[in-house]
Amino acid sequence: MTRKQIASSLIALFLMTAAEISLHGSEAITAAPSVSLQPFVSGLVNPLDLQSAKEGSGRLFAVEQGGTIRVIKGGRVLATRFLDVSGVVESGGEKGLLGLAFHPSYKTNGRLFVNYTRRINGQLKTFIVEYHVSRSNPDVADVTSRKIILTVNQPFDNHKGGQLAFGADGYLYIGLGDGGSAGDPLNNAQNRARLLGKILRIDINSASPYAIPPDNSFVGQSGKRGEIWAYGFRNPWRFSFDLSTRRLFLGDVGQDDWEEVDLITKGANYG
Repeated sequence: MTRKQIASSLIALFLMTAAEISLHGSEAITAAPSVSLQPFVSGLVNPLDLQSAKEGSGRLFAVEQGGTIRVIKGGRVLATRFLDVSGVVESGGEKGLLGLAFHPSYKTNGRLFVNYTRRINGQLKTFIVEYHVSRSNPDVADVTSRKIILTVNQPFDNHKGGQLAFGADGYLYIGLGDGGSAGDPLNNAQNRARLLGKILRIDINSASPYAIPPDNSFVGQSGKRGEIWAYGFRNPWRFSFDLSTRRLFLGDVGQDDWEEVDLITKGANYG
Protein backbone atom coordinates (compact mmCIF):
# COMPACT_ATOMS: atom_id res chain seq x y z
CA MET A 1 0.00 0.00 0.00
CA THR A 2 1.40 3.40 -0.97
CA ARG A 3 1.64 6.32 1.46
CA LYS A 4 -0.98 8.18 -0.58
CA GLN A 5 -3.35 5.21 -0.14
CA ILE A 6 -2.56 5.12 3.57
CA ALA A 7 -3.37 8.83 3.91
CA SER A 8 -6.66 8.38 2.03
CA SER A 9 -7.57 5.43 4.26
CA LEU A 10 -6.86 7.43 7.42
CA ILE A 11 -9.04 10.32 6.23
CA ALA A 12 -11.84 7.90 5.41
CA LEU A 13 -11.45 6.23 8.81
CA PHE A 14 -11.67 9.62 10.52
CA LEU A 15 -14.84 10.53 8.67
CA MET A 16 -16.48 7.17 9.42
CA THR A 17 -15.50 7.42 13.09
CA ALA A 18 -16.92 10.95 13.33
CA ALA A 19 -20.19 9.76 11.81
CA GLU A 20 -20.34 6.81 14.21
CA ILE A 21 -19.79 9.08 17.18
CA SER A 22 -22.58 11.38 16.01
CA LEU A 23 -24.99 8.43 15.90
CA HIS A 24 -24.00 6.60 19.05
CA GLY A 25 -21.74 8.89 21.05
CA SER A 26 -22.24 11.44 23.77
CA GLU A 27 -25.09 13.94 23.80
CA ALA A 28 -22.58 16.74 23.20
CA ILE A 29 -22.07 15.60 19.59
CA THR A 30 -25.16 15.85 17.43
CA ALA A 31 -23.74 15.76 13.90
CA ALA A 32 -20.63 14.76 12.04
CA PRO A 33 -18.18 17.68 11.79
CA SER A 34 -17.58 19.40 8.49
CA VAL A 35 -14.07 18.70 7.25
CA SER A 36 -12.26 20.68 4.58
CA LEU A 37 -8.65 21.04 3.45
CA GLN A 38 -6.84 24.30 2.78
CA PRO A 39 -3.30 24.80 1.43
CA PHE A 40 -0.83 25.87 4.11
CA VAL A 41 2.37 26.47 2.11
CA SER A 42 3.63 25.51 -1.34
CA GLY A 43 7.00 25.06 -2.97
CA LEU A 44 8.09 21.87 -1.19
CA VAL A 45 9.41 18.78 -2.98
CA ASN A 46 8.42 15.35 -1.57
CA PRO A 47 7.86 16.56 2.02
CA LEU A 48 7.49 13.63 4.42
CA ASP A 49 8.01 15.04 7.90
CA LEU A 50 7.10 18.29 9.65
CA GLN A 51 8.61 19.28 12.99
CA SER A 52 8.75 22.18 15.41
CA ALA A 53 11.87 23.05 17.37
CA LYS A 54 9.57 24.23 20.20
CA GLU A 55 11.83 27.15 20.97
CA GLY A 56 9.18 29.86 20.71
CA SER A 57 9.82 31.17 17.20
CA GLY A 58 6.73 29.62 15.65
CA ARG A 59 8.81 28.16 12.83
CA LEU A 60 8.15 24.75 11.30
CA PHE A 61 10.73 22.55 9.60
CA ALA A 62 9.75 20.46 6.58
CA VAL A 63 11.85 17.43 5.71
CA GLU A 64 12.17 16.76 1.98
CA GLN A 65 13.00 13.20 0.96
CA GLY A 66 15.77 14.25 -1.40
CA GLY A 67 17.93 15.44 1.49
CA THR A 68 16.90 18.96 2.44
CA ILE A 69 15.13 20.58 5.38
CA ARG A 70 13.18 23.78 4.71
CA VAL A 71 12.09 26.44 7.20
CA ILE A 72 8.47 27.55 7.16
CA LYS A 73 8.36 31.02 8.66
CA GLY A 74 5.68 33.67 8.54
CA GLY A 75 3.48 31.50 6.33
CA ARG A 76 6.09 30.91 3.63
CA VAL A 77 8.94 28.56 2.82
CA LEU A 78 12.30 30.30 3.10
CA ALA A 79 14.49 30.13 0.01
CA THR A 80 17.61 29.16 1.96
CA ARG A 81 17.70 25.53 3.07
CA PHE A 82 18.02 24.91 6.79
CA LEU A 83 20.03 21.77 6.03
CA ASP A 84 21.12 20.28 2.71
CA VAL A 85 22.61 16.78 2.79
CA SER A 86 21.38 15.82 -0.66
CA GLY A 87 24.96 15.22 -1.73
CA VAL A 88 25.31 12.21 0.55
CA VAL A 89 21.72 10.94 0.81
CA GLU A 90 20.44 8.16 -1.44
CA SER A 91 16.77 8.86 -2.05
CA GLY A 92 13.91 7.39 -4.05
CA GLY A 93 11.30 4.79 -3.22
CA GLU A 94 11.50 4.35 0.55
CA LYS A 95 15.01 5.78 0.87
CA GLY A 96 16.13 9.32 1.58
CA LEU A 97 16.13 11.86 4.37
CA LEU A 98 13.39 10.31 6.48
CA GLY A 99 13.26 11.92 9.92
CA LEU A 100 14.15 14.91 12.09
CA ALA A 101 14.12 15.49 15.84
CA PHE A 102 15.14 18.54 17.81
CA HIS A 103 16.76 18.10 21.20
CA PRO A 104 14.38 19.01 24.07
CA SER A 105 16.88 21.75 25.01
CA TYR A 106 17.35 22.94 21.43
CA LYS A 107 16.72 26.56 22.42
CA THR A 108 19.93 26.54 24.47
CA ASN A 109 22.08 23.80 22.89
CA GLY A 110 21.06 23.95 19.21
CA ARG A 111 21.27 20.16 18.72
CA LEU A 112 19.20 18.35 16.10
CA PHE A 113 19.18 14.80 14.75
CA VAL A 114 18.34 13.37 11.33
CA ASN A 115 17.76 9.92 9.88
CA TYR A 116 18.82 9.23 6.30
CA THR A 117 19.97 6.46 3.97
CA ARG A 118 23.34 6.49 2.23
CA ARG A 119 25.26 3.96 0.15
CA ILE A 120 28.97 3.48 0.80
CA ASN A 121 31.04 1.08 -1.33
CA GLY A 122 27.85 -0.57 -2.52
CA GLN A 123 26.38 -1.06 0.98
CA LEU A 124 23.17 0.81 1.80
CA LYS A 125 23.09 2.08 5.38
CA THR A 126 20.82 4.00 7.71
CA PHE A 127 22.60 6.93 9.35
CA ILE A 128 21.50 8.68 12.53
CA VAL A 129 23.43 11.95 12.54
CA GLU A 130 23.63 14.97 14.84
CA TYR A 131 24.00 18.56 13.64
CA HIS A 132 24.02 21.92 15.41
CA VAL A 133 22.34 25.12 14.35
CA SER A 134 24.62 27.83 12.99
CA ARG A 135 25.73 30.42 15.51
CA SER A 136 25.29 33.21 12.99
CA ASN A 137 21.88 32.34 11.51
CA PRO A 138 19.10 30.49 13.38
CA ASP A 139 17.48 29.55 10.06
CA VAL A 140 20.52 27.54 8.92
CA ALA A 141 22.21 24.46 10.38
CA ASP A 142 25.99 24.14 10.51
CA VAL A 143 26.86 21.30 8.10
CA THR A 144 30.41 21.13 9.51
CA SER A 145 29.02 20.08 12.90
CA ARG A 146 28.08 16.63 11.53
CA LYS A 147 28.50 13.82 14.05
CA ILE A 148 27.51 10.24 13.27
CA ILE A 149 25.56 8.71 16.14
CA LEU A 150 24.65 5.31 14.69
CA THR A 151 24.83 3.39 11.39
CA VAL A 152 22.91 0.24 10.48
CA ASN A 153 23.49 -1.87 7.36
CA GLN A 154 20.43 -2.29 5.16
CA PRO A 155 20.00 -5.51 3.11
CA PHE A 156 17.30 -4.20 0.71
CA ASP A 157 16.00 -0.85 -0.57
CA ASN A 158 12.67 -0.70 1.27
CA HIS A 159 11.33 -0.73 4.86
CA LYS A 160 13.61 1.89 6.37
CA GLY A 161 11.28 3.30 9.04
CA GLY A 162 12.62 6.80 9.57
CA GLN A 163 11.01 8.44 12.60
CA LEU A 164 13.03 10.11 15.33
CA ALA A 165 11.50 11.55 18.50
CA PHE A 166 12.48 12.46 22.03
CA GLY A 167 10.40 11.09 24.85
CA ALA A 168 9.55 12.89 28.06
CA ASP A 169 12.40 10.86 29.59
CA GLY A 170 14.88 12.80 27.42
CA TYR A 171 15.94 9.74 25.43
CA LEU A 172 15.98 9.54 21.64
CA TYR A 173 13.62 6.96 20.09
CA ILE A 174 14.44 5.62 16.61
CA GLY A 175 12.22 3.61 14.27
CA LEU A 176 13.93 1.05 12.01
CA GLY A 177 12.14 -1.17 9.49
CA ASP A 178 12.94 -4.84 9.02
CA GLY A 179 15.37 -4.08 6.20
CA GLY A 180 13.09 -4.76 3.29
CA SER A 181 12.04 -7.25 0.64
CA ALA A 182 8.72 -8.93 1.59
CA GLY A 183 7.89 -11.24 4.46
CA ASP A 184 11.10 -10.33 6.32
CA PRO A 185 13.18 -13.10 4.67
CA LEU A 186 16.14 -12.52 7.01
CA ASN A 187 13.92 -12.63 10.13
CA ASN A 188 15.34 -9.30 11.28
CA ALA A 189 12.27 -8.13 13.17
CA GLN A 190 12.27 -11.14 15.51
CA ASN A 191 16.03 -11.35 15.95
CA ARG A 192 16.93 -9.30 19.00
CA ALA A 193 20.61 -9.51 18.16
CA ARG A 194 19.87 -7.12 15.27
CA LEU A 195 18.59 -3.55 15.28
CA LEU A 196 16.35 -3.83 12.21
CA GLY A 197 12.60 -4.12 12.77
CA LYS A 198 12.87 -2.37 16.13
CA ILE A 199 12.17 0.78 18.10
CA LEU A 200 15.45 1.85 19.65
CA ARG A 201 15.90 4.04 22.73
CA ILE A 202 19.28 5.68 23.31
CA ASP A 203 20.81 8.30 25.58
CA ILE A 204 22.62 11.00 23.57
CA ASN A 205 23.36 13.19 26.60
CA SER A 206 25.64 11.20 28.89
CA ALA A 207 28.11 9.63 26.44
CA SER A 208 29.50 10.00 22.92
CA PRO A 209 28.12 8.98 20.53
CA TYR A 210 25.45 7.54 22.85
CA ALA A 211 24.79 5.45 25.92
CA ILE A 212 22.21 2.73 26.49
CA PRO A 213 19.63 3.60 29.16
CA PRO A 214 19.96 1.07 32.01
CA ASP A 215 16.21 0.39 32.06
CA ASN A 216 15.99 -0.57 28.38
CA SER A 217 14.22 -3.79 27.56
CA PHE A 218 17.11 -6.20 27.05
CA VAL A 219 20.09 -4.60 28.76
CA GLY A 220 22.59 -7.22 29.91
CA GLN A 221 20.84 -10.12 28.21
CA SER A 222 23.12 -12.34 26.15
CA GLY A 223 22.58 -12.20 22.39
CA LYS A 224 20.23 -9.20 22.57
CA ARG A 225 20.98 -5.57 21.70
CA GLY A 226 20.58 -3.18 24.61
CA GLU A 227 19.36 -0.36 22.36
CA ILE A 228 16.07 -2.17 21.68
CA TRP A 229 12.91 -0.82 23.32
CA ALA A 230 10.35 -2.90 21.39
CA TYR A 231 10.57 -5.28 18.41
CA GLY A 232 8.72 -7.19 15.71
CA PHE A 233 8.01 -4.32 13.30
CA ARG A 234 7.78 -4.38 9.52
CA ASN A 235 8.15 -0.70 8.66
CA PRO A 236 7.47 1.65 11.61
CA TRP A 237 7.05 4.70 9.44
CA ARG A 238 5.77 7.22 11.99
CA PHE A 239 5.19 7.32 15.76
CA SER A 240 4.18 9.96 18.27
CA PHE A 241 4.03 10.50 22.02
CA ASP A 242 0.71 11.50 23.55
CA LEU A 243 1.51 14.74 25.36
CA SER A 244 -0.82 14.11 28.30
CA THR A 245 -0.32 10.39 28.94
CA ARG A 246 3.21 10.06 27.44
CA ARG A 247 2.10 6.84 25.75
CA LEU A 248 3.78 5.99 22.44
CA PHE A 249 1.57 5.32 19.40
CA LEU A 250 3.08 3.92 16.19
CA GLY A 251 1.94 3.36 12.61
CA ASP A 252 3.43 0.19 11.10
CA VAL A 253 3.03 -0.16 7.32
CA GLY A 254 1.28 -3.36 6.23
CA GLN A 255 2.23 -5.71 3.39
CA ASP A 256 -1.03 -6.28 1.53
CA ASP A 257 -4.41 -5.49 3.07
CA TRP A 258 -3.84 -4.22 6.60
CA GLU A 259 -1.97 -1.42 8.36
CA GLU A 260 -1.35 -1.29 12.12
CA VAL A 261 -1.55 1.39 14.77
CA ASP A 262 0.18 0.08 17.87
CA LEU A 263 0.44 1.27 21.46
CA ILE A 264 4.09 0.63 22.23
CA THR A 265 5.11 -0.83 25.56
CA LYS A 266 8.57 -1.73 26.84
CA GLY A 267 9.96 -5.02 25.54
CA ALA A 268 6.83 -6.01 23.64
CA ASN A 269 6.82 -8.06 20.42
CA TYR A 270 4.64 -6.60 17.62
CA GLY A 271 5.47 -9.10 14.87
